[in-house]
Amino acid sequence: MSEKTLIVIAGPTAVGKTALSIKLAERLKTEIVSADSRQFYREMEIGTAKPNAEELKAIKHYFINSLSIHEDYSVGDYEKDALKCLEELFRKHDKVILVGGSGLFINAVCEGLDVLPTGDKQIREHYEKLFNEKGVAPLQNELKEKDPAYFEIVDKQNPRRLIRALEVISVSGKPYSDFRKKEPAKRDFSVIKIGLNLDKELLRKRIDQRVDEMLATGWLEECKKLYVTRNLNALKTVGYTELFDFIEGKTDWETTITNIKTNTWHYAKRQLTWFRKDKEIMWFSTKDEGEIMQHIGIV
Repeated sequence: MSEKTLIVIAGPTAVGKTALSIKLAERLKTEIVSADSRQFYREMEIGTAKPNAEELKAIKHYFINSLSIHEDYSVGDYEKDALKCLEELFRKHDKVILVGGSGLFINAVCEGLDVLPTGDKQIREHYEKLFNEKGVAPLQNELKEKDPAYFEIVDKQNPRRLIRALEVISVSGKPYSDFRKKEPAKRDFSVIKIGLNLDKELLRKRIDQRVDEMLATGWLEECKKLYVTRNLNALKTVGYTELFDFIEGKTDWETTITNIKTNTWHYAKRQLTWFRKDKEIMWFSTKDEGEIMQHIGIV
């Protein structure tokens, strides 16, 4: 087993991953790599629950505010960049922390991605146009028909995942599930995976409280500034979508807040569904700090 260890802190939104990862990093005198695909983008400051200025000052973080929403950035790009970053960090540290709620990005670092056919811009634009005009339902229906196996496990509310699968199917003539990796890639480090979860009612309460806090600190104003770029992929995400609907007059304020809280809760449940499929994850409550420390070898 490698003497270098990547400690993964995974779990749903608002569960407390940031606070725990900073405590662990302070104890281990190490640094943190983010695996939250929404926190990459500089312009999405309030609605992505990034670590605050004090937290970022306490521990060096990577892949926070590293991109503009105008840049195309795939999970494949992230895998390459994150592995290069970890190679540098492991020269200084025996243990490094990877934290986030984006399961696919965590998998890319720990196990590698599937080797997929080259994309086709025209096909991708066709499906993006379909989504922009008719929403996610036509994408879901087509994927269910063409690849029921992948449809069972995909995040059905994530248009980017659906469009990518349909693009691969169209290019290759084969189901997307045929390209799914069977053997994980070899890495030069060991991996310890920690899953954080809370009682359902408490997690939902924390989500609602976080939404209220983000709205109170100017999230709507942030969305008004970003409105002209609302069709960029980075902005097609929970919270921003609902606030753009409000700006367009499609919903009233009370309905908008309810929709954000409900859809964030659904997103958290989808995150948990994804992570629970990973048998390497050891699950803890945020109250179990002592047990977590012991599990990763901090005495």
